[in-house]
Amino acid sequence: MEVLIRDIAYFLPEKVVTNEELVKDFPEWSVGKIADKVGVNDRHVAAPNETATDLAIRAAEALFAKGRIARGDIDFVLFCTQSPDYKLPSSACIIQSKLGLSTKSGAFDFNLGCSGYEYGLAVAKGLIVAGVASNVLLLTGETYNHYIHPRDKGNRTIFGDGASATVVSTEGFATIGEFSLGTDGSGAENLIVKSGGARYPERIGDLKFDEGGNPISSDYLNMDGQEIFLFTLTKVPKMVKEVLIKNNLEKEDIDLFVFHQANKYMLEHLRKKLKIDEDKFFVNLANVGNTVSSTIPIALCDAREQGLLKGNVLLAGFGVGLSWGATMLRMFD
Repeated sequence: MEVLIRDIAYFLPEKVVTNEELVKDFPEWSVGKIADKVGVNDRHVAAPNETATDLAIRAAEALFAKGRIARGDIDFVLFCTQSPDYKLPSSACIIQSKLGLSTKSGAFDFNLGCSGYEYGLAVAKGLIVAGVASNVLLLTGETYNHYIHPRDKGNRTIFGDGASATVVSTEGFATIGEFSLGTDGSGAENLIVKSGGARYPERIGDLKFDEGGNPISSDYLNMDGQEIFLFTLTKVPKMVKEVLIKNNLEKEDIDLFVFHQANKYMLEHLRKKLKIDEDKFFVNLANVGNTVSSTIPIALCDAREQGLLKGNVLLAGFGVGLSWGATMLRMFD
Protein backbone atom coordinates (compact mmCIF):
# COMPACT_ATOMS: atom_id res chain seq x y z
CA MET A 1 0.00 0.00 0.00
CA GLU A 2 1.42 3.36 -1.03
CA VAL A 3 1.31 6.27 1.43
CA LEU A 4 1.95 9.78 0.12
CA ILE A 5 2.37 13.40 1.09
CA ARG A 6 -0.77 15.10 -0.19
CA ASP A 7 0.05 18.70 0.65
CA ILE A 8 2.32 20.79 2.84
CA ALA A 9 2.48 24.35 4.20
CA TYR A 10 4.19 26.35 6.93
CA PHE A 11 3.89 29.46 9.06
CA LEU A 12 6.51 31.77 10.60
CA PRO A 13 5.93 34.33 13.38
CA GLU A 14 5.69 37.98 12.39
CA LYS A 15 8.67 39.21 14.42
CA VAL A 16 12.02 38.99 12.61
CA VAL A 17 15.39 39.32 14.34
CA THR A 18 18.19 40.31 11.97
CA ASN A 19 21.94 39.89 12.38
CA GLU A 20 22.19 43.67 12.63
CA GLU A 21 19.96 43.57 15.71
CA LEU A 22 21.94 40.74 17.29
CA VAL A 23 25.22 42.59 16.80
CA LYS A 24 23.81 45.43 18.91
CA ASP A 25 23.49 42.95 21.79
CA PHE A 26 26.81 41.24 21.04
CA PRO A 27 29.19 43.86 19.62
CA GLU A 28 32.09 41.38 19.73
CA TRP A 29 30.39 39.62 16.78
CA SER A 30 29.95 41.04 13.30
CA VAL A 31 27.09 40.63 10.85
CA GLY A 32 29.46 38.90 8.45
CA LYS A 33 30.74 36.47 11.08
CA ILE A 34 27.24 35.30 11.96
CA ALA A 35 26.28 34.88 8.31
CA ASP A 36 29.50 33.07 7.38
CA LYS A 37 29.61 30.63 10.29
CA VAL A 38 25.94 30.04 11.11
CA GLY A 39 24.45 30.79 7.69
CA VAL A 40 21.46 32.68 9.10
CA ASN A 41 20.71 36.31 8.23
CA ASP A 42 17.20 36.56 9.72
CA ARG A 43 15.19 34.38 12.06
CA HIS A 44 11.51 34.59 13.04
CA VAL A 45 10.83 34.73 16.78
CA ALA A 46 7.52 34.00 18.49
CA ALA A 47 5.97 36.75 20.59
CA PRO A 48 6.04 36.22 24.39
CA ASN A 49 2.40 35.07 24.40
CA GLU A 50 2.65 33.10 21.13
CA THR A 51 2.91 29.32 21.53
CA ALA A 52 3.86 26.44 19.26
CA THR A 53 0.19 25.49 19.19
CA ASP A 54 -0.70 28.93 17.85
CA LEU A 55 1.91 28.58 15.10
CA ALA A 56 0.77 25.06 14.18
CA ILE A 57 -2.84 26.21 13.86
CA ARG A 58 -1.75 29.00 11.50
CA ALA A 59 0.25 26.50 9.43
CA ALA A 60 -2.77 24.18 9.21
CA GLU A 61 -5.03 27.06 8.19
CA ALA A 62 -2.54 27.96 5.43
CA LEU A 63 -2.67 24.36 4.23
CA PHE A 64 -6.49 24.21 4.19
CA ALA A 65 -6.60 27.57 2.36
CA LYS A 66 -4.82 25.94 -0.57
CA GLY A 67 -7.95 23.83 -1.13
CA ARG A 68 -6.30 20.48 -1.81
CA ILE A 69 -8.00 18.83 1.16
CA ALA A 70 -11.01 19.73 3.29
CA ARG A 71 -10.67 19.82 7.06
CA GLY A 72 -13.61 17.41 7.24
CA ASP A 73 -11.44 14.75 5.60
CA ILE A 74 -8.83 14.78 8.37
CA ASP A 75 -9.20 11.81 10.72
CA PHE A 76 -5.99 12.00 12.77
CA VAL A 77 -3.77 14.79 14.15
CA LEU A 78 -0.12 14.31 15.11
CA PHE A 79 1.71 17.23 16.69
CA CYS A 80 5.47 17.17 17.10
CA THR A 81 6.59 19.74 19.67
CA GLN A 82 8.86 20.25 22.65
CA SER A 83 6.96 23.44 23.49
CA PRO A 84 3.46 22.22 24.48
CA ASP A 85 0.90 24.67 25.83
CA TYR A 86 0.38 22.64 28.99
CA LYS A 87 1.74 19.61 30.81
CA LEU A 88 -1.68 18.17 30.01
CA PRO A 89 -3.79 17.85 27.90
CA SER A 90 -2.03 17.19 24.61
CA SER A 91 -1.86 20.29 22.46
CA ALA A 92 -3.13 18.15 19.55
CA CYS A 93 -6.50 17.91 21.32
CA ILE A 94 -6.69 21.70 21.54
CA ILE A 95 -5.68 21.98 17.87
CA GLN A 96 -8.45 19.55 16.85
CA SER A 97 -11.03 21.80 18.48
CA LYS A 98 -9.65 25.12 17.27
CA LEU A 99 -9.41 23.85 13.67
CA GLY A 100 -12.96 22.48 13.80
CA LEU A 101 -11.89 18.95 12.93
CA SER A 102 -14.14 15.97 13.46
CA THR A 103 -14.43 14.67 17.03
CA LYS A 104 -13.90 11.22 15.49
CA SER A 105 -10.31 12.24 14.78
CA GLY A 106 -7.51 10.71 16.82
CA ALA A 107 -5.00 13.24 18.18
CA PHE A 108 -1.81 13.21 20.22
CA ASP A 109 1.49 15.04 20.71
CA PHE A 110 4.93 13.52 20.47
CA ASN A 111 7.98 15.15 22.01
CA LEU A 112 10.84 15.15 19.55
CA GLY A 113 13.06 17.75 17.95
CA CYS A 114 15.30 17.79 14.91
CA SER A 115 14.35 14.30 13.66
CA GLY A 116 10.68 14.80 14.51
CA TYR A 117 9.40 15.21 10.97
CA GLU A 118 10.76 11.84 9.84
CA TYR A 119 9.36 10.16 12.95
CA GLY A 120 6.03 11.83 12.29
CA LEU A 121 5.97 10.60 8.70
CA ALA A 122 6.73 7.08 9.97
CA VAL A 123 3.88 7.17 12.51
CA ALA A 124 1.45 8.67 9.99
CA LYS A 125 2.36 6.04 7.41
CA GLY A 126 1.88 3.30 10.00
CA LEU A 127 -1.58 4.60 10.95
CA ILE A 128 -2.67 4.56 7.32
CA VAL A 129 -1.18 1.14 6.50
CA ALA A 130 -2.85 -0.28 9.62
CA GLY A 131 -6.21 1.10 8.51
CA VAL A 132 -6.55 3.37 11.54
CA ALA A 133 -6.64 6.60 9.50
CA SER A 134 -6.92 7.80 5.91
CA ASN A 135 -5.77 11.43 6.10
CA VAL A 136 -3.30 12.32 8.84
CA LEU A 137 -2.55 15.95 9.62
CA LEU A 138 1.09 15.96 10.73
CA LEU A 139 2.02 19.21 12.46
CA THR A 140 5.37 20.41 13.73
CA GLY A 141 5.79 23.51 15.86
CA GLU A 142 8.51 24.93 18.05
CA THR A 143 9.27 28.09 20.02
CA TYR A 144 12.82 27.40 21.20
CA ASN A 145 13.45 31.12 21.56
CA HIS A 146 11.28 31.05 24.69
CA TYR A 147 13.94 28.73 26.19
CA ILE A 148 17.02 30.74 25.23
CA HIS A 149 18.75 33.10 27.68
CA PRO A 150 18.98 36.68 26.30
CA ARG A 151 22.80 36.59 26.60
CA ASP A 152 23.16 33.28 24.75
CA LYS A 153 24.64 34.60 21.52
CA GLY A 154 25.33 31.14 20.10
CA ASN A 155 21.78 29.80 20.28
CA ARG A 156 20.14 33.15 19.52
CA THR A 157 21.98 33.32 16.20
CA ILE A 158 20.93 29.78 15.22
CA PHE A 159 17.33 29.16 16.23
CA GLY A 160 14.14 30.50 14.70
CA ASP A 161 10.54 29.66 15.61
CA GLY A 162 8.00 28.23 13.20
CA ALA A 163 5.50 25.50 12.35
CA SER A 164 4.50 23.25 9.47
CA ALA A 165 1.46 21.26 8.38
CA THR A 166 1.57 18.15 6.19
CA VAL A 167 -1.26 15.88 5.09
CA VAL A 168 -0.22 12.25 4.78
CA SER A 169 -2.72 10.25 2.73
CA THR A 170 -3.31 7.54 0.13
CA GLU A 171 -2.92 10.08 -2.65
CA GLY A 172 -0.60 13.00 -3.26
CA PHE A 173 2.57 14.24 -4.95
CA ALA A 174 5.25 12.20 -3.15
CA THR A 175 5.36 8.56 -2.06
CA ILE A 176 6.90 7.97 1.36
CA GLY A 177 9.52 5.20 1.28
CA GLU A 178 11.27 3.12 3.93
CA PHE A 179 12.82 4.60 7.08
CA SER A 180 16.06 4.54 9.03
CA LEU A 181 15.52 5.64 12.64
CA GLY A 182 17.79 5.68 15.68
CA THR A 183 18.21 6.90 19.25
CA ASP A 184 21.08 7.32 21.73
CA GLY A 185 19.68 8.72 24.96
CA SER A 186 23.12 8.64 26.60
CA GLY A 187 23.68 11.99 24.89
CA ALA A 188 20.48 13.58 26.24
CA GLU A 189 22.28 16.27 28.23
CA ASN A 190 24.11 17.56 25.16
CA LEU A 191 20.95 19.46 24.16
CA ILE A 192 18.58 20.00 27.04
CA VAL A 193 16.32 22.30 29.05
CA LYS A 194 16.65 20.62 32.44
CA SER A 195 14.02 22.33 34.61
CA GLY A 196 10.27 22.54 34.10
CA GLY A 197 9.52 18.81 33.78
CA ALA A 198 8.71 16.17 36.40
CA ARG A 199 12.38 15.60 37.34
CA TYR A 200 12.98 19.27 38.20
CA PRO A 201 9.54 20.94 38.22
CA GLU A 202 10.73 24.27 39.63
CA ARG A 203 13.35 26.64 38.25
CA ILE A 204 16.77 25.64 39.60
CA GLY A 205 18.33 29.10 39.52
CA ASP A 206 21.89 27.95 38.84
CA LEU A 207 22.76 30.54 36.18
CA LYS A 208 26.48 31.15 35.62
CA PHE A 209 28.63 32.40 32.78
CA ASP A 210 31.69 30.76 31.24
CA GLU A 211 34.92 32.62 30.45
CA GLY A 212 33.47 33.66 27.10
CA GLY A 213 30.44 35.26 28.75
CA ASN A 214 28.04 32.54 27.60
CA PRO A 215 25.24 31.61 30.05
CA ILE A 216 25.01 28.11 31.47
CA SER A 217 21.76 27.31 33.25
CA SER A 218 19.38 24.42 33.89
CA ASP A 219 16.51 26.85 33.32
CA TYR A 220 17.43 27.66 29.72
CA LEU A 221 18.41 25.81 26.56
CA ASN A 222 21.89 24.33 26.85
CA MET A 223 23.66 22.89 23.83
CA ASP A 224 27.10 21.32 23.75
CA GLY A 225 27.85 22.28 20.17
CA GLN A 226 31.03 20.21 19.91
CA GLU A 227 29.33 17.01 21.09
CA ILE A 228 26.34 17.55 18.79
CA PHE A 229 28.72 18.16 15.88
CA LEU A 230 30.67 14.94 16.56
CA PHE A 231 27.45 12.96 16.95
CA THR A 232 26.19 14.28 13.63
CA LEU A 233 29.37 13.46 11.72
CA THR A 234 29.30 9.94 13.17
CA LYS A 235 25.63 9.00 12.81
CA VAL A 236 24.35 10.83 9.73
CA PRO A 237 26.61 9.18 7.09
CA LYS A 238 25.66 5.73 8.45
CA MET A 239 21.98 6.67 8.45
CA VAL A 240 22.15 7.90 4.86
CA LYS A 241 23.81 4.67 3.77
CA GLU A 242 21.19 2.59 5.58
CA VAL A 243 18.18 4.43 4.18
CA LEU A 244 19.57 4.09 0.66
CA ILE A 245 19.95 0.34 1.13
CA LYS A 246 16.42 0.02 2.56
CA ASN A 247 15.02 1.81 -0.50
CA ASN A 248 17.19 -0.13 -2.98
CA LEU A 249 18.89 3.04 -4.19
CA GLU A 250 22.41 4.34 -4.71
CA LYS A 251 23.56 7.83 -3.75
CA GLU A 252 23.74 8.66 -7.47
CA ASP A 253 19.99 7.96 -7.75
CA ILE A 254 19.12 10.85 -5.43
CA ASP A 255 17.99 14.05 -7.12
CA LEU A 256 17.86 16.19 -3.97
CA PHE A 257 19.08 15.86 -0.39
CA VAL A 258 17.04 17.76 2.21
CA PHE A 259 18.77 17.65 5.60
CA HIS A 260 17.77 19.18 8.91
CA GLN A 261 18.81 22.83 8.60
CA ALA A 262 21.03 22.87 11.70
CA ASN A 263 23.56 25.53 10.70
CA LYS A 264 25.77 26.29 7.73
CA TYR A 265 28.97 24.97 9.33
CA MET A 266 27.50 21.56 10.12
CA LEU A 267 25.67 21.19 6.82
CA GLU A 268 28.77 21.99 4.80
CA HIS A 269 30.83 19.42 6.73
CA LEU A 270 28.16 16.77 6.14
CA ARG A 271 27.88 17.59 2.46
CA LYS A 272 31.63 17.26 1.98
CA LYS A 273 31.90 14.11 4.08
CA LEU A 274 29.11 12.46 2.07
CA LYS A 275 30.51 13.86 -1.22
CA ILE A 276 27.20 15.39 -2.28
CA ASP A 277 27.20 17.93 -5.10
CA GLU A 278 26.13 21.42 -4.05
CA ASP A 279 23.37 21.54 -6.66
CA LYS A 280 21.77 18.45 -5.09
CA PHE A 281 22.01 19.70 -1.49
CA PHE A 282 19.20 22.04 -0.50
CA VAL A 283 19.90 24.79 2.04
CA ASN A 284 17.34 27.47 2.95
CA LEU A 285 18.15 28.48 6.55
CA ALA A 286 19.42 32.00 5.67
CA ASN A 287 16.07 33.73 6.22
CA VAL A 288 14.44 31.16 8.51
CA GLY A 289 17.04 29.79 10.91
CA ASN A 290 17.00 26.41 12.61
CA THR A 291 13.31 25.77 13.33
CA VAL A 292 13.99 22.33 14.85
CA SER A 293 11.31 19.80 13.73
CA SER A 294 10.00 22.25 11.12
CA THR A 295 13.22 22.75 9.13
CA ILE A 296 12.68 19.86 6.72
CA PRO A 297 9.00 20.50 5.88
CA ILE A 298 9.77 24.22 5.45
CA ALA A 299 12.64 23.30 3.15
CA LEU A 300 10.39 20.94 1.19
CA CYS A 301 7.86 23.75 0.68
CA ASP A 302 10.54 26.16 -0.52
CA ALA A 303 12.19 23.57 -2.77
CA ARG A 304 8.81 22.73 -4.31
CA GLU A 305 8.07 26.40 -5.01
CA GLN A 306 11.47 26.65 -6.71
CA GLY A 307 10.72 23.62 -8.89
CA LEU A 308 13.50 21.55 -7.32
CA LEU A 309 11.45 18.59 -6.09
CA LYS A 310 11.76 15.80 -8.62
CA GLY A 311 12.64 12.13 -8.71
CA ASN A 312 14.10 10.79 -5.47
CA VAL A 313 14.43 13.12 -2.48
CA LEU A 314 16.26 11.98 0.64
CA LEU A 315 15.20 13.49 3.98
CA ALA A 316 17.53 13.33 7.00
CA GLY A 317 16.93 14.73 10.49
CA PHE A 318 19.26 14.57 13.49
CA GLY A 319 19.76 16.21 16.87
CA VAL A 320 18.14 16.50 20.30
CA GLY A 321 17.49 13.18 22.00
CA LEU A 322 19.96 12.21 20.72
CA SER A 323 17.84 11.06 17.81
CA TRP A 324 18.07 10.63 14.05
CA GLY A 325 15.76 9.65 11.21
CA ALA A 326 15.74 9.47 7.43
CA THR A 327 13.36 8.46 4.66
CA MET A 328 12.95 8.68 0.91
CA LEU A 329 10.32 10.54 -1.08
CA ARG A 330 9.51 9.70 -4.70
CA MET A 331 8.02 12.68 -6.50
CA PHE A 332 5.20 12.58 -9.04
CA ASP A 333 5.11 16.25 -10.12
